[in-house]
Amino acid sequence: MKKHILIASACISLFALGAHAQSDKKVLTTKDYDEATKALGFNASKLVYRYNVNPIWLPDGKFWYSVSVPGGVEFVLIDPATGARKTGPDKKSILPEADGGAAAGAGRRRGGGMESVSPDGKKAVFIKDWNLWVRDLETKKETQLTTDGVKDYGYATDNAGWTHSDRPILLWSPDSKKIATFQQDQRHVHDMYLVKTKVGAPELEQWKYPLPEDKKIIQIERVIIEVDNGKMIRLKMPSDDRRGTLSDDIASGSPYDDNEWNADASKLMFVSTSRDHKIEKVRIANALTGDVRDVFEEKVATQYESGQRTINNRFLDKTNEIIWYSERDDWGHLYLYDAATGKLKNQITKGNFVVTQLLKIDEANRLLYFMANGREPGRDPYFAHFYSVHFDGSNLKLLTPEDGNHNINLSPDGKYFTDNYSQPNVPPVSVLRDMKGKLITELERTDISKLLATGWKPAEPIKVKSNDGKWDLYGLMFKPKDFDPSKKYPIVNYVYPGPQGGGVGTRNFGPSRGDHQALADLGFIVVIIDGSCNPDRSKSFHDVCYGNMGDNTLNDQVAGIKQLAASRPYMDLDKVGIWGHSGGGFATADAMFTYPDFYKVGISESGNHDNRNYEDDWGERYIGLEAKGPNGKTNYEEQANQLNAGNLRGKLLLAHGGMDDNVPPYNTYLVVEALQKANKDFDLVVFPNARHGYGADALYMTRRRWDYFGKNLMGAEVPKEYKINTNTNTTPVKKDSVSVVSTRKNTVFSRLPVSVTNITLDIFDNGTIDGDSISVYYNSKLLVSNRGLTDKPLTVNLLLDEKAAQHEIVLFANNLGSIPPNTATIVVKAGDKRYELHSSASLTENAVLVLEYKPK
Repeated sequence: MKKHILIASACISLFALGAHAQSDKKVLTTKDYDEATKALGFNASKLVYRYNVNPIWLPDGKFWYSVSVPGGVEFVLIDPATGARKTGPDKKSILPEADGGAAAGAGRRRGGGMESVSPDGKKAVFIKDWNLWVRDLETKKETQLTTDGVKDYGYATDNAGWTHSDRPILLWSPDSKKIATFQQDQRHVHDMYLVKTKVGAPELEQWKYPLPEDKKIIQIERVIIEVDNGKMIRLKMPSDDRRGTLSDDIASGSPYDDNEWNADASKLMFVSTSRDHKIEKVRIANALTGDVRDVFEEKVATQYESGQRTINNRFLDKTNEIIWYSERDDWGHLYLYDAATGKLKNQITKGNFVVTQLLKIDEANRLLYFMANGREPGRDPYFAHFYSVHFDGSNLKLLTPEDGNHNINLSPDGKYFTDNYSQPNVPPVSVLRDMKGKLITELERTDISKLLATGWKPAEPIKVKSNDGKWDLYGLMFKPKDFDPSKKYPIVNYVYPGPQGGGVGTRNFGPSRGDHQALADLGFIVVIIDGSCNPDRSKSFHDVCYGNMGDNTLNDQVAGIKQLAASRPYMDLDKVGIWGHSGGGFATADAMFTYPDFYKVGISESGNHDNRNYEDDWGERYIGLEAKGPNGKTNYEEQANQLNAGNLRGKLLLAHGGMDDNVPPYNTYLVVEALQKANKDFDLVVFPNARHGYGADALYMTRRRWDYFGKNLMGAEVPKEYKINTNTNTTPVKKDSVSVVSTRKNTVFSRLPVSVTNITLDIFDNGTIDGDSISVYYNSKLLVSNRGLTDKPLTVNLLLDEKAAQHEIVLFANNLGSIPPNTATIVVKAGDKRYELHSSASLTENAVLVLEYKPK
């Protein structure tokens, strides 16, 4: 009997010990996920008021704007001459005119997203069957301009491989009589193929997608067309490689990059870029004869760029001069050239700072106004400030003295500017200044009191040294809302290695940055470090990884995290994870293969794992042309992730969209195949019909990311199949919401003809992810309420009423994000047609897309 009691006691003790061990295991509950969701943009942004000023300038020099306030919207009218301020609950209360007064520059007609409208608003050029046509917007008469365009050898073709659409790439002359464009020869270039998953026979998507292995890439043959008579002037020069000075496209900074007309359209200045981006030839064409004159050229050892995300070259025809951007002294600066002789007249800006954007040229007073980073000592070198300087380089003046990142909006008359300035952890202040920098008045001070009341805390700016000790590196750290410094937290390293931009993104304040704070609130320390090899600093800093994208800034990431942990004992270096998307997906898999002792868990989304399988221009800009080394391998092959897949020791999740036309999914499949051959365990998520950003599947991926780090890095139990609800804590839609929308001006930004009733809209934030939120209405019916925009599409599915010929989709701005206005990229899919459009909305103006339905 005693024996049985002893055995029973032992069993009870073991059971109790097991139960105790089980209870010690971290458990993430549905409530934890609910709390994390509150930190996502579509929730956090609603708790911020008086957030930035987006001025609407009026013909009399005044301007008005609106800001969200508790309970509604406040409208404000400002007289810059006196600083006088008038406020009201609606536009009519501040502007007695029924229409609110015409905005300066308003009244111009807009065409559809697939056509280019002339400056006078009377004509629109579009592509039909590989040729260019012009439409009279009054009479609707269409006239064919070119006749010899054929498949893969057409005019104004928008195809860089990774981006492609039916819009024409061209530049109208100021007098609306000519266009500068090209005939594009892509007949010899590789095809890319994607297969749509569906019931029944699959659908094949096929288009031209150049690769680094192509001996000859896409060529453009430059032409000028006189629109009224259809006369074509071919420029007397060989074809150019399809290359631009700014990015891996020729229409990323303007309708047609690196082209500029003079005032009377007799001359066209343009730049020819070599395939490897090492040679830039500045040229001027005679628009009547097609004769081309070389003005000057610049050669670089690595790659030339005309600015930091914006082109800063200008043609000054009145004085026959050219302003040219160059990093020849290791910093991005402006230079003045004689356009007649091609001789350098003088360097305009100089010093250890970077000119980022040339905003205004006052030719009469020979004065430039520009944005620059890194000039003010003791400040974050990524903060942009506004300056003026004379053409001869004298009297450089700081116009925005506050410590922060400045965002400028110039008045059309050139007398004033508004400035929204902030820091990642300091909310914006909006002010009005004159062009000499004199403060006229403070306009707004952002109110985040309701956000703070939820327990929200801003990200912490961080600074570390690069792995080699040469550079100061900057970033952000996100801590849990209930942070306890006595605890140990696993670390998640978000990475985007560039080199065209870093992981931190904008230095503006934002209530939310992706899901970084949400992930932190689940119990992680999230770290973002902009490693060496990123832009907005010196040329030598940007070129650190030139030729070796396989570097991926990982040595800087590892060194930086170790430095942070040395003074922060709450960071657990035994539990470090990493994730990233696109280039960050490439870097994440690389990290798991090359730093297996440091990174224990990785999530690699849509990575360009082998740049031989990615479009030619990106790799050739930052790696150079493909060439074999002494070991028989090419410079591209040596950087391919699949070659190191056998080194995997941690937990790796790979994800990709099956219809990704930016980074084709075969990049990830190469890694999958290599892992299988190496007999490695890993996880894979495929979204069969998703593009690069996953569209409607984006929130599913976010939840899987939380689960994966929770289970494998934290060692926690996670809620089963949690669904992120975008309506969490959102204000219910009022019955009169349509009337609220109707108080704003509706501006049609595009009209598209469609022949099917099933329409899909993928809506992205356009450019920097800055917290924009929108609502979407279809024929006055609310479909989407207050959803945040990111680089991952918000997908809206429409079923058009066949009885109606016209259908309106209204994009309503719920806020302006940290970089006003509220801008979006909309990919419209209608049957086998795909259109890419760009919209802009404000707190006073809705962006409207009109679909004109006509069945086949």
